Amino acid sequence: MEDTLSTPTGGSRRRIAIYAGTFDPIQNGHVDITVRASRLFDELIVAVYDRPAKSLLFSPEERIDLVRRSLITVDDGCKLTVEGFSGLLVHYAKSRGATAIVRGLRAVTDFEAEYQMTMMNRQLESGLETVFLMTSLPYAYLSSSLVKEVATLGADIEGMVPAPVAEALLTRVRSDRR
Repeated sequence: MEDTLSTPTGGSRRRIAIYAGTFDPIQNGHVDITVRASRLFDELIVAVYDRPAKSLLFSPEERIDLVRRSLITVDDGCKLTVEGFSGLLVHYAKSRGATAIVRGLRAVTDFEAEYQMTMMNRQLESGLETVFLMTSLPYAYLSSSLVKEVATLGADIEGMVPAPVAEALLTRVRSDRR
């Protein structure tokens, strides 16, 4: 497969996609989507949203660091970048030259909210496509909220999150109990 696409004027452009989320924390379902999306694009930017309308366990800087450390072994010939962003995803994607947004789906229930978001994004930026990837079956039950909850209650989270996240979660949970 070629690294670039031809444009109508004979030039070429790289296929850049954004995989955005709060990643509080990144879990193995997110890693799965990242690995699979990296095979589809020349460049994948994992964009950590800094101000979601929900309570967070980790700061934006901590989440970016955890995502970077969790994805360090991902190498499918795709340029992989991890960075933070704020504001509208479509504006960020446009500023980075992206042509696609990658979204992961765990179940049919995810689709309604994702569909609404996709239609709004299309209204705001018609040239930006959304690519949905189904999470692989071993991770279909995972959500960051659920992982945080079971970790807080003392459950073993091995196999649910990358090692750097497990360590950070245990440290945070222990410090919160004091």
